[in-house]
Amino acid sequence: MRTGKVYLVGAGPGDPGLISQKGLECIRQAEVVIYDYLLDKRLLDAVSPQAERIYVGKSRGQQTREQNEINQLLVGKAKDGKNIVRLKGGDPFVLGRGGEEADDLRKYHIPFEIVPGVTSAVAVPAYAGIPVTYRGVASSFAVITGQEDPKKINPGIAWEKLATGVDTLVFLMGMQNLPKIVAALIKHGRLSDTPVAVIKNGTRPEQTTIVGNLKDIVAKVSGQYFSPPVVIVVGEVVRFREKLRWFDNRPLFGKRILVTRARRQAVTLSKLLSDHGARPIVLPAIDIKSITDMGKLDRAILNLGGYQWLVFTSINGVEAFFDRLYCLNLDTRALNGLNIGSIGPATAQALYMRGIVVDYIPEVYTAEGLVNGLKRWDVVGKRFLLPRTDIPDRELEMGFTKLGADVHEIVAYRTISTSSTISQTRQMLESGEIDVITFTSSSTVTNLVAAFKDDLSAINGATIACIGPKTADTAARSGLKVSVVAREHTIRGLVEAIEQYFNKEN
Repeated sequence: MRTGKVYLVGAGPGDPGLISQKGLECIRQAEVVIYDYLLDKRLLDAVSPQAERIYVGKSRGQQTREQNEINQLLVGKAKDGKNIVRLKGGDPFVLGRGGEEADDLRKYHIPFEIVPGVTSAVAVPAYAGIPVTYRGVASSFAVITGQEDPKKINPGIAWEKLATGVDTLVFLMGMQNLPKIVAALIKHGRLSDTPVAVIKNGTRPEQTTIVGNLKDIVAKVSGQYFSPPVVIVVGEVVRFREKLRWFDNRPLFGKRILVTRARRQAVTLSKLLSDHGARPIVLPAIDIKSITDMGKLDRAILNLGGYQWLVFTSINGVEAFFDRLYCLNLDTRALNGLNIGSIGPATAQALYMRGIVVDYIPEVYTAEGLVNGLKRWDVVGKRFLLPRTDIPDRELEMGFTKLGADVHEIVAYRTISTSSTISQTRQMLESGEIDVITFTSSSTVTNLVAAFKDDLSAINGATIACIGPKTADTAARSGLKVSVVAREHTIRGLVEAIEQYFNKEN
């Protein structure tokens, strides 16, 4: 049997976007992924469903496996011929015991590669607005373990040299020993008014930073629940934080925002929220499913020549329509001669990705806007095909009909409730763990409201944000207090509206 290969991959300090391209590719190709405690679990979404996942994390007071067990696990899986990723927080070789693991692999003649990661020693201060070096202020920095007791008889750290010999000191895993670290630095000559920053959950939406100096930082941190991961920065560079803050002073920073749209469509909204500093929580109120009887949709597609307009009102409709088009051994040539309408730019982009440039997008991205805009077109007697959900409202059909069009609404996909995630959503809302609820369609509103029956206090305890007036009207009629309605009825417009709302509050 062939021997497998081990990739020691640094996952970065917490923000999943900081992993390297090579590291992500290793994860995708791995047959076994052995991962740590502090990783953002979204990185595991890249792992193949067929791959084995093994958790070997260590948190305060709890460790699933000793280091020698982890080493033997790597060796054993490699001898089984597996392609293995050992996924470690930060960088494998910066206080990550990656060197020990690599050395053990070498002893057993196991092939390995090191894929460096962004170390928290540099990234976490950067996310707090603290440069570890700055011309004229700090030209050197050191990374030190914070778990060594400065009072032990034979310390591995030369405190008498370190205290004044390096401009910026970065301690990892040092929260528990903060008082001893401070005492050792002052004892060996570091001035007591030297600035100090203690950063918890660095690079994550819940990042928290406390700034003080050597003489008062222990008192400032006392009483705060500062559990790992914590990075401690000592040096004059800490003074730059107030000028260079960029991550934790955004309007949505730390806001826990519920994303209720279908999971496969939640990516765009979640990413935008993350980019604006929020902590997206994806718990879909709906799911999108295929219809069981394709007969009517197939007949409509096979008779596209009998229509003059094909109008899409969602990305879901585009995906369902084209999936079926291809199943019938047809392609975009079947749409020749049709006018193509889209309710908004996101739907138009989905069509563009399939080689279709739409003929018409309304200025206002609503059903009413779609109908009003078509008043300028000659649609009297024209046949319209609308591939839609199984629970559409009648506004679009009635509007086109009033314009004199012959409208055919065809069910292209089903919108169903997701009871498991709604139950979890209810628990989080009732415990006050959600700051904002986003609704991107009327169906997300009705499905979530149905789970709460007549008691909507938990939902109304959060800020409610809707993508447009139609969704907001559904929410209001359901008894919800809507605080945010996007002016531009798009995902980007929704995020901007939420940000503007909290800007006004501040």
